[in-house]
Amino acid sequence: MEMRDIDDLPKNAANYMALTPLWFLERAATVHPTRKAVIHGSRTYTWLQTYQRCRRLASALSKRSIGVGSSVAIIAPNVPALYEAHFGIPMSGAVVNTINIRLNASTIAFLLGHSQSTIVIVDQEFFNLAEDALRIMKEKSQSNFTPPLVIVIADGSCNPETLEYALGQGAIEYEKFLESGDPDFAWKPPQDEWQSIALGYTSGTTASPKGVLLHHRGAYLMALSNPIIWEMNEGAVYLWTLPMFHCNGWCFPWTLAAVCGINICLRQVTAKGIYSAIAKYRVTHFCAAPVVLNSIVNASPEDTILPLPHVVRVMTAGAAPPPSVLSGMSQKGFRVTHTYGLSETYGPSTVCAWKPEWDSLPPETQARLNARQGVRYVGLECLDVISTQTGQPVPADGKTIGEIVFRGNIVMKGYLKNPKANEETFANGWFHSGDLGVKNPDGYIEIKDRSKDIIISGGENISSVEVENNLYLHPAVMEASVVARADERWGESPCAFVTLKPGVGKSDEQRLAEDIMKFCRSKMPAYWVPKSVIFGPLPKTATGKIQKHVLRAKAKELGPVRMSKL
Repeated sequence: MEMRDIDDLPKNAANYMALTPLWFLERAATVHPTRKAVIHGSRTYTWLQTYQRCRRLASALSKRSIGVGSSVAIIAPNVPALYEAHFGIPMSGAVVNTINIRLNASTIAFLLGHSQSTIVIVDQEFFNLAEDALRIMKEKSQSNFTPPLVIVIADGSCNPETLEYALGQGAIEYEKFLESGDPDFAWKPPQDEWQSIALGYTSGTTASPKGVLLHHRGAYLMALSNPIIWEMNEGAVYLWTLPMFHCNGWCFPWTLAAVCGINICLRQVTAKGIYSAIAKYRVTHFCAAPVVLNSIVNASPEDTILPLPHVVRVMTAGAAPPPSVLSGMSQKGFRVTHTYGLSETYGPSTVCAWKPEWDSLPPETQARLNARQGVRYVGLECLDVISTQTGQPVPADGKTIGEIVFRGNIVMKGYLKNPKANEETFANGWFHSGDLGVKNPDGYIEIKDRSKDIIISGGENISSVEVENNLYLHPAVMEASVVARADERWGESPCAFVTLKPGVGKSDEQRLAEDIMKFCRSKMPAYWVPKSVIFGPLPKTATGKIQKHVLRAKAKELGPVRMSKL
């Protein structure tokens, strides 16, 4: 039987528009033109100025034939230009491609090539990194390489020589580039909300990094879900401790425009810097991985400003926060909201929603409950834990382990140019997270293990397989296996178990371990390098497979990697 609505009224220009978060910026500039929008050191921009700067960026890009179908990469820490890129680049019709500044040149070369970014905007501190990546691209493509236009962001807190060098190599200074644009540029919203707004890459936990494509509709819904979940009111003061390059700052660049808040840029994240910003700017909200929370809890007295002048709300995700850290943050006056998600779900898409009845429970019990990953976000339609054998939902008993799966409008469009991965990750109408967990009797999900042995260090994913592949390249290594080890500073860090080749001298294992770490630093991002190397035979099954669960137990026995007291 055909289902019909009660009417046959069509959509028209007056009652239907594609959803996009870009309108939030136009509204903020209209409602609060003189309110501070972005603060970075001595630089301050109002919402009207920010809107004009973003329109200039869109205009300047359009003049260089950048539009729908184009990708513009940006390599920068939390500076105003990175905030502006989240609006200015999509206003031109192009896709904003934020790149992790912690990656090495060869990985960045892959990302730039895979995304076909025709313009690269790079902070002056990371110009050499971008230059090395472009050199690798040129060498690999041989004769048919057309270098992208490079725009360098100047920052007065950096060494001026790096800026001079970049300009000498032909880069255009960012402010000069903006001057070529029109502050009244008539940008056009997307005709279709399915149009891509952002491209971000996974950490390459299986083979090459995968390009996650997000659409305007999802970014809009996520940007509005954030303040509802987090008690983020109009005029909130937000400190950028979370990298904007990571999952587009969990969509908070767009959220801050929606609530007409204030963005406080923090180029380098330290506990002292966070406490100082709270005191100076009356920060109300910030996001951070558990490793950052740990540094706040364990900060020395001279780096803290306590008691806090007011309640500061903190959102954490990236790895399950230890209950002791949550308890420590609470004792210092921070109110922590624990969330969980992935790049493929626009950042956090579940929340451990706090229940009033928990207020009367002992602090330890509160912390344990708040350490769970929780329930679905307002903007997410479906969340479940399903059996990896049957595909059916597991019972809500807190014991039966299954895979965490998502379905809804804040799930990515898919992986760029990767139909095989898309077929696998969207199997049977779910987005498969690859994370294993349980569903508790109250419906709150809780991660119990991670598939594919992912290590989460400082909120960033590390592939144990990739690290192992590089270890095998060392001339002294016969076998290697990498697992997570607790780390006082980073939460987790890679721990390498290594079997040496016959004939290799074992008398000075400390020197050999340092040599292996040095070798790894030349092959991979610094945060991927094992912080500890343990020598000896690897435990194996009868079929010769390395028993990682045995190694994890050994790593646990070793205790955490200690934080330097220097």
